[in-house]
Amino acid sequence: MSNVILQACNLSKRFHDGLLDVTVLQNLDLTIAKGETLAIVGASGSGKSTLLHLLGGLDAPTSGSVSLMSRDWTSMSQSEQGAWRNQHLGFVYQFHHLLPEFSALDNVAMPLWIRRMNREQAREHAAQILKDVGLASRMTHRPAELSGGERQRVAIARSLVCKPSCVLADEPTGNLDRRTADGIFEMMLVLAKAQGTAFVLVTHDEALAARCDRQFGLSIGIT
Repeated sequence: MSNVILQACNLSKRFHDGLLDVTVLQNLDLTIAKGETLAIVGASGSGKSTLLHLLGGLDAPTSGSVSLMSRDWTSMSQSEQGAWRNQHLGFVYQFHHLLPEFSALDNVAMPLWIRRMNREQAREHAAQILKDVGLASRMTHRPAELSGGERQRVAIARSLVCKPSCVLADEPTGNLDRRTADGIFEMMLVLAKAQGTAFVLVTHDEALAARCDRQFGLSIGIT
């Protein structure tokens, strides 16, 4: 399937520490296609964020496999994983994780600099996507000078600046009021769709989940 971006096969994750022995995910199969929007839903403790970390290669499964663009994370070295992640994935979190000493423009340009793109060319790309998210007049502002919604829009611009195959978002609107959350979520979907990017969202918000193409539910299981 040439349109498959991410694929998890028979995926399990178990945490063992002393007397604690918890299976969070067990024998899970999941396929995410190009341009698809998928909401991962479930109660707290059901493994939503754990699944997102496994999909992004930020954690290793106990068993099973995860492939991004047909490459299994475990087949790559750490440096290869980092390069592959930078090339194909964008990340957005509940907390924006912007670098406080840098402007909005330079925060968004950072992934391109990591790719060793010319600094001014990277800034040009960053400026364009900041315009796309409605922050043309706020590019030189540092995070402390921006509102919560503006900071999250900068984080979204940063996740999309490299035109990734997929964006993984963990409660990206969790700290925002309803109106701001709705606006940012809609903008995120429009931008992702315009780039043909798959979009995987972890959320407790049923209204936002319902606006995705598909929902994937997780339940709590402890052994």
